[in-house]
Amino acid sequence: MIASLLISAAALVAVTGCGAKNDNTSGSGNNADSKTYSIAISQYVEHPSLDATREGFLAALKDAGITEGDNLKVDMNNAQADASNNLSIAQKLASKDYDLILGIATPSALAVVQEEKENPVLFAAVTDPLAAKIVSSLDKPGGNVSGASDTNPAAITQLMEFVASKFTNVKTVGMVINEGEPNAVIMADLAEKALAEHNIKLLKAPVTATSEVSQAAESLVGRADALYIALDNTVVSSVDSIIKVANDNKIPFFSSDRDTVEKGAFATVGFKYYDHGYQVGQMAVEILKDGKKPADMKVTVPEKLDLILNLKAAEAQGITVTDEMKSEVKDQDTNIIK
Repeated sequence: MIASLLISAAALVAVTGCGAKNDNTSGSGNNADSKTYSIAISQYVEHPSLDATREGFLAALKDAGITEGDNLKVDMNNAQADASNNLSIAQKLASKDYDLILGIATPSALAVVQEEKENPVLFAAVTDPLAAKIVSSLDKPGGNVSGASDTNPAAITQLMEFVASKFTNVKTVGMVINEGEPNAVIMADLAEKALAEHNIKLLKAPVTATSEVSQAAESLVGRADALYIALDNTVVSSVDSIIKVANDNKIPFFSSDRDTVEKGAFATVGFKYYDHGYQVGQMAVEILKDGKKPADMKVTVPEKLDLILNLKAAEAQGITVTDEMKSEVKDQDTNIIK
């Protein structure tokens, strides 16, 4: 009897002690809710839009019964906008085993996809996953990757049309941009084409680091009639300095994301990044609980676009907000920020 117990105990220890690339923490119980899930997140830099994306993602998991600290282990990694850190994180994550990896922002998503070829990968806050070569198709991504783009080209076109129609004195729009970020370049090209149709010039002030953003914004004073930034991680991380320049010099400041408008830009056409992250989180639930394959999951783009105005920012930048401007906001209770 004792021998039998010892043999059983030894077998249990052997099973418990096994560990390998393919031995994850998801468990093997018949009840999916009894599983413990393990995911990793690689985020390129801390700023409101990306942070909100992460929060929305985790909220969707929690609403589906997958809760951090309970049945979810999260390995959170932030590259702090450093390319070498970003690559190291991706390599580290690929050497381990997770039920799912999330890449937030184009640089992080791209690095993860290049390194991780087995486990499911989702991306969020990626401007153009096709141009970045993260996926080869939006409808049928294939492989182990899918996710959500945070850019609908219509948003940029609509914002530039708003600038052209409501700010008729604007002949030049100044843009602080890190041209090392493909997402920023893509959006700048779209904005430039949309503005050109109204005979408005896009004037770029290039930067390579957040420490250069303030000086670049200052360089546009006297040369640009309005300011605009894209979903540019380097620039958004130091957006307070652009807001200060816009306010001090009474220059209308437009952005490509709601969070920057909430901080002090005047207007955008966009959506909530929390909702964007939540959408990707729902995709993660389908993978973790229902066994869906990223290869078969369509890459989504924001569909519920709306004009978003910040009235306090307008006052600080010397803008008179007309009833005509307000009338273009569909959800005025939510998207007119007072």
